[in-house]
Amino acid sequence: MSSSIDVVAFIIPLFLSIILHEIAHGWVALKLGDTTAKRAGRLTLNPLKHIDPVGSILIPAVLFLSHAGFMFGWAKPVPVSFSSLNHPKKDMGLVALAGPLTNLTLAILFAFLLKGFATYTSINTVSSFGISLCQYGVLINLSLCAFNLFPLLPLDGGRIVVSLLPLSWALAYSKTEKYGLLLLLLLLIGFPLIGEEFGYNLDVISIYMSWMMKQFLYLFNYIL
Repeated sequence: MSSSIDVVAFIIPLFLSIILHEIAHGWVALKLGDTTAKRAGRLTLNPLKHIDPVGSILIPAVLFLSHAGFMFGWAKPVPVSFSSLNHPKKDMGLVALAGPLTNLTLAILFAFLLKGFATYTSINTVSSFGISLCQYGVLINLSLCAFNLFPLLPLDGGRIVVSLLPLSWALAYSKTEKYGLLLLLLLLIGFPLIGEEFGYNLDVISIYMSWMMKQFLYLFNYIL
């Protein structure tokens, strides 16, 4: 399969997965009393409403071209007014969980499609494209699910942690959000460089992602 077709097979599930992740946040928020995402026109499949140049294009492209073992990215965050939710603290966790659960569901669907392509189709250009698309669909969605569940604000995992903690602890943990992106960059870039300098593996994100992907593999072996 040509490289251009391979890129298309990668882009389709990437955009679909990132967009549906954000729509899921907004849709669950709407069901729980917050209409912010709906009023902002974010409950739509129109990619122009969701695409972030860095998180949706640049970062995934770098990981794709470098043949990284995992994939992550992000769209423009869907606006959610947590104070408008019926039960703000509890519902915050449900809204946050909706995105990763959507990606896990998509990964399972792509896995079943992949099994179908591999089992029931003859090898030709169309089936090869379908197999590649489904393979990327599984990888992208499992990676998005795992990465977003990392317990650091403002990631979904951090919001889930806040929703589960006792109120006083939740308030204290919420204060770390203003440092969240800096901490994430430190974990993604700073720690690995420091570890390389002193001969230690401090690539926390890669270790976490590898562990999560193994757990997903166990799950998929059970399901399929």
